[in-house]
Amino acid sequence: MNGSVGVRRTIVEDKFGLPGASRNPRSTVATATEIYDYLRLLYARCGTVTCLHCGGIVKHDTVDEIITTLFALPEGTRTYVLFPIVRAEVKLEPMQIATPDAEAEAPKPKKIAVKKSTKLSKSVETLTLTDTLKDRLTELRRRGYNRLYQAGKIVEFSTPESLLELDFTQPIFALIDRLSISPDSRARIVDAIETGYRESGEVQFHVLTSQDNENPTKLRFSAAFECTTCHRAYREPEPRLFSFNNPYGACPRCQGFGNTIDFDPNLIIPDKSKTLDEGAIAPWTTTKYRPHHGEMKRAAKAAGIPTDIPWYDLTPAQQAFIEDGNGTFPGIRGFFAALERKKYKLHVRVFLSKYRGYALCPDCRGQRLRAEARAVLINNQNICETSALTITGAQEFFDNLQLSPAQLELAGKILEEVRQRVHFLHQVGLDYLTLDRLSSTLSGGEAQRIQLATSLGSRLVGALYVLDEPSIGLHTRDTAKLIGIMKDLRDLGNTILVVEHDPDVIRAADHLLDLGPGAGELGGQLLASGTVGEVTANPNSITGRYLSGRATIPVPKHRREPGREHLKLTGARIHNLRGVDLDIPLGLLCCVTGVSGSGKSTIVHQVLYRALMQALGQTEGADPAHLYRELSGTQHLNDVILVDQSPIGRTPRSNPVTYIKAFDDIRSLFAAQPDAKRRGFGPGHFSFNVPGGRCDVCEGDGTVTVEMQFLADIELPCEECNGTRYKSSILDIRYKGKNIHDVLNMTVKEALVYFAGHPKIVDKLYVLDEVGLGYVRLGQSATTLSGGEAQRVKLASHLATARSITNRSTTNEAAAKARSRTLYILDEPTTGLHFDDVAKLLAAFRKLIEGGGSLLVIEHNLDVIKSADWVIDMGPEGGSGGGQIVATGTPEEIAANPRSHTGHWLAPVLNLPTAKPEPELQVTA
Repeated sequence: MNGSVGVRRTIVEDKFGLPGASRNPRSTVATATEIYDYLRLLYARCGTVTCLHCGGIVKHDTVDEIITTLFALPEGTRTYVLFPIVRAEVKLEPMQIATPDAEAEAPKPKKIAVKKSTKLSKSVETLTLTDTLKDRLTELRRRGYNRLYQAGKIVEFSTPESLLELDFTQPIFALIDRLSISPDSRARIVDAIETGYRESGEVQFHVLTSQDNENPTKLRFSAAFECTTCHRAYREPEPRLFSFNNPYGACPRCQGFGNTIDFDPNLIIPDKSKTLDEGAIAPWTTTKYRPHHGEMKRAAKAAGIPTDIPWYDLTPAQQAFIEDGNGTFPGIRGFFAALERKKYKLHVRVFLSKYRGYALCPDCRGQRLRAEARAVLINNQNICETSALTITGAQEFFDNLQLSPAQLELAGKILEEVRQRVHFLHQVGLDYLTLDRLSSTLSGGEAQRIQLATSLGSRLVGALYVLDEPSIGLHTRDTAKLIGIMKDLRDLGNTILVVEHDPDVIRAADHLLDLGPGAGELGGQLLASGTVGEVTANPNSITGRYLSGRATIPVPKHRREPGREHLKLTGARIHNLRGVDLDIPLGLLCCVTGVSGSGKSTIVHQVLYRALMQALGQTEGADPAHLYRELSGTQHLNDVILVDQSPIGRTPRSNPVTYIKAFDDIRSLFAAQPDAKRRGFGPGHFSFNVPGGRCDVCEGDGTVTVEMQFLADIELPCEECNGTRYKSSILDIRYKGKNIHDVLNMTVKEALVYFAGHPKIVDKLYVLDEVGLGYVRLGQSATTLSGGEAQRVKLASHLATARSITNRSTTNEAAAKARSRTLYILDEPTTGLHFDDVAKLLAAFRKLIEGGGSLLVIEHNLDVIKSADWVIDMGPEGGSGGGQIVATGTPEEIAANPRSHTGHWLAPVLNLPTAKPEPELQVTA
């Protein structure tokens, strides 16, 4: 470790298990990047608090502010400076509490408050007249306050008899000073203000006019934190008030989650493409509640709301009218509130249960904070509204935010930290994300880039950053931004160690280490080391051959042309999709491309895949019908399969050979050996998942777990079987000198040679080698496979199925084609793949298509895009600037489209001229 001198800290940023990729439902982009911590400080220090009752400004009246107000009066204005003789008790407004029914419960606190205040005032009056006031007056006289003031009259306080003129049921003030407003009186005014604050916490200026001295203009100022209009006192904001993870700041109804179990709008209005006339509101289409539909139409007509346009085309105000009601029309909420009072009837409870689900919290409307926190504003925007901005919008907001000199002194550094972190998020290509986006919804690549931006924001020096494929999920346009970020980290004095396959990132490196020559046991050697030029020139480096162009993935000479079979999805609406129509030709390799955040995964995963599952009768979860208008062409498909990067198994018992169903044939082969027959062993005895041949101590796990109570449990190799999982009698059965345990420890390539002559086994194992997994061991635990490896194991399984169908097509071709009409959906299958492995992956794609399948692939890799038969390019930007189909056609047609960012970068790969520069970035907030 001599080379570690100068490295003070090591930061490993792996795309799996990032802090940014937290499954915590409370974690957001803002909390993961520490932006929200600074926002809480900023709003607590510089926010303007507004009254929850009247909307007035809540603040302390400072001496400088009072002086400014007074000197705005005409010079020479006469005024009395007073303070109430009895200090008013400051009663803070009660914090918001959770209310099951806000409308029904709202009036109750007001009634209770009035009754209590009346009783309290009577008790205070009695106490004041007998004890408190008497002692207070004596004390004021002793301290030199000899004049009292009431209703425009000054009373000399010399003897107790002089107080008979006062009405003790009305406010009484002590006179501090009588003065006229002028520059020379500034010191006297300041002293009077400080005296009033010290004696009673407030000061009043009664401004006299020549016409009416008995009814002066009253100016009241308070040292308390209260509303300047209705004088209600509030607690001063502090950082914890703006935390939805803290009970002090979280919405009391939803506990800071933003949603509650309530009536789900998506269940009440399942198809938002329907009009009100067509029955968009599902509960009112039933026979029993049909009259409410007519009532709604009459109310809508009176309010000028059209009933013949789709629900999603109504304005938010019009939708709110239907949902919340107005006047005699109760709306959807009123309808369900009325039914809630009849829950004692069984059929009503059953009816209500159909429409319950997770819905926005009615108190905070999904903003997660209590009302007091939402009432604090900066630039007329509360912290929830600021968090709802995209990175682009937030950057514009904070760059244009102007603070007063006093606020800058308090929060200048805080604002600078926020601006810096938002800028870094923009730099890494995440400008389309909102600050309140849940971390659990981020992809691995997005989470890693968030962590990278956070690290850059911390401005560490002398650290070693270890990044595992940070370019995952990045469009080629955004890779340049990522490279710039890593160079900035390097220039601060850090060392950046990157595991990467992206050619642009590799070419930007200062030093390359190329390992190989193969994978698994065939690798582990340092083939080349040095600059990009040195590695490129090294004949032993496979990476160098691709970088130099000596080895390439060729552009297909012929592309499959779209036929008559198409899959058409119209009117997709969710997130940033606004009525998108998608046309997918079947029987081809179709790529969905576009910049990060343009809506690729949304339209493919959340709309198309769910719609196909519903249409094919394989649905899981809620009906997605409200997400689109129409889906056609499903008669051309028998199945839809999502080949994602989720693990192939959650337990160590799962492994590649069992997933592709090859282990069944291997067990049958061992059971067919003479020794096995003699001992009566069947295929089940060679399984470690069922009793019989597996070790009875570890039950086929190969390990035993030792519970350590207060420490983490320890896994130790089983002493009975020494980790082999089987009984010794099973291990005695051998084929070609190896037992079942030895076979599970073989790599795929070794097993292909070992099982030569057994086509049923070889055919299933061969597909693993075809997708670049020849180095994987047959019995390797599924929990140790990366996301890319798990995806390729799934692909191999489907490839084996397609191959078996193709092999049977000679005898029953029509039946084979009918069974192979499958749409495979893949999301960035090149994750973790070297150039050479991408070539193998493309070969596997061709075989799936030859087997009668269709492929829909979300991809940024230009080698895959250029090899596609058809491309659907989305954009033009990410977030609210995306959600549209920019171009469709062959890769050459995409490259020729001047609006396509993908086309700009695709043209050089296709050896086409880039006649036009890259489209300008379309900035949206």
